[in-house]
Amino acid sequence: QLQLVESGGGLVQSGGSLILSCAVSGFLSHSYAIGWFRQAPGKEREGVACINDSEGSTNIVDSRYAIYKDNFKNTVFLQMDSLKPEDTGIYYCAAGPKVCYSDADPEDHHWGQGTQVTVSS
Repeated sequence: QLQLVESGGGLVQSGGSLILSCAVSGFLSHSYAIGWFRQAPGKEREGVACINDSEGSTNIVDSRYAIYKDNFKNTVFLQMDSLKPEDTGIYYCAAGPKVCYSDADPEDHHWGQGTQVTVSS
């Protein structure tokens, strides 16, 4: 059973930084990508970054973000700098073969429970 646990969220002032962690346990297929998604208040969940070791690729939607992986700890990190109030939301990590594809069915991903990020102005 694949489990993902996010941590690192919190309240931060505009302009600040946060590093979110996604700890993965259980069997993680080499073909699986890990992605970070955000659900802002009143909006649909959207992808913000993903990393795919099997393809050797990373994708991010904003240059203020960076995604990287510690394979020894089975943890994927999302570093967010120069935070803005519009970065506020619940951040989820997900694993699956098509996590990096925007047209993938979210039901096919394994999801964590999310971590709240609030950026004050």
